[in-house]
Amino acid sequence: MKRIAALTMVRNDNFYLRKWVEYYGGQLGRENLYVYFDGLDQEIPAFCDGVHTQKVEKIGTNVVEHDKGRLQFLSARAAELFAAGYDLVIGTDADEFLVADPALGLSLPEFLGQLEIRDSVSALGLDFGQMLGEEADIVEDRPFLQQRHYAQLGTRYTKASVLARPLPWGSGFHRVKGKNFHIAKDLYLFHFGYFDLKRIQDRFSDPSRLEQGWEHHMKKRSRTIRLVSALKARDFDRWTRRARVCQTLLRPPYAWNKPAMLGLRIIVRIPDRFQDCL
Repeated sequence: MKRIAALTMVRNDNFYLRKWVEYYGGQLGRENLYVYFDGLDQEIPAFCDGVHTQKVEKIGTNVVEHDKGRLQFLSARAAELFAAGYDLVIGTDADEFLVADPALGLSLPEFLGQLEIRDSVSALGLDFGQMLGEEADIVEDRPFLQQRHYAQLGTRYTKASVLARPLPWGSGFHRVKGKNFHIAKDLYLFHFGYFDLKRIQDRFSDPSRLEQGWEHHMKKRSRTIRLVSALKARDFDRWTRRARVCQTLLRPPYAWNKPAMLGLRIIVRIPDRFQDCL
């Protein structure tokens, strides 16, 4: 079995971090999780017991500067983990979860362990929204996938989340600098950062995020909820196959090592087989 670590960086984000620790800890073991807290003013929550944690000086004063510095920092930490003997390093934001299709009957480390990865591997990204009028506000102590059933297929969350050797991630884990990407069949990245309208509104009031210029970004991301609520949901298996082919073959003109999808807005309904994953 390959030795796999997962790392992330957070600031004022215990809601998602709790789920991140619970999910990746269950898959990989808490002793293989590395959480970095952006700012010496941060409190390390009790639910991180058994996880490697570290407070660092706050990185950057605006969204762009922060994200660039954050990924430089995390790329360096990943290189240290490889030097310590890890075979693979997973890097995600705290609201992102790599999931192997339950139909395979494999855990995440079992799935990744059978892949031949030269540089990195990407999962197909799905950005979850809230079907207004059908889905209620998120309840923290219930599985997310029992409460949310619709997501947009897109390129933004098809990320180079898994490294097989020390390499520099681009901003947001969206790519590995100077390297192509490979989208693994049956591997998905579920993004839950903007899957609840009330939670988005609450995040507007976080002074540290407003300071860094996140207000416009968060308002922009609420469009996933609008799309999920307005567009017809398509068949998951059929359209994930099509999206994987499309994103593998197409590249935007400004970045050859990022996926493209012709601007298509495709909403899918998540099959019930996923509902107990997280």
